[in-house]
Amino acid sequence: MHNQNQSLLAALNACIAACEHCATACLQEQDVKMMARCIQLDRDCADICALTARFVARGSEHAQHLLQLCAQICHACGVECAQHGEHHDHCRMCAEACKQCEEACLAGVTA
Repeated sequence: MHNQNQSLLAALNACIAACEHCATACLQEQDVKMMARCIQLDRDCADICALTARFVARGSEHAQHLLQLCAQICHACGVECAQHGEHHDHCRMCAEACKQCEEACLAGVTA
């Protein structure tokens, strides 16, 4: 179980880093207003991933609930970032990290 948690924690931490980077990069774009939803979801996703990682790391009985929510928010963030990924590498990389984290969270729910 510990090794499985390690890969889940790695995916959560990678998603946090990608979302934080994406939000910061979006704030530097010419049309920040167009990136507002992306920034909001990046922040939500990074925060839920951080909270979920803490619950998973401590083996909380409530981690399963957070994993489900985390997967949903990662999905929403990934979809939004993918819409901008053609023009912005930071959004493309964030969408990829969100997809991997979503999959890891869903696998953690069923484990």
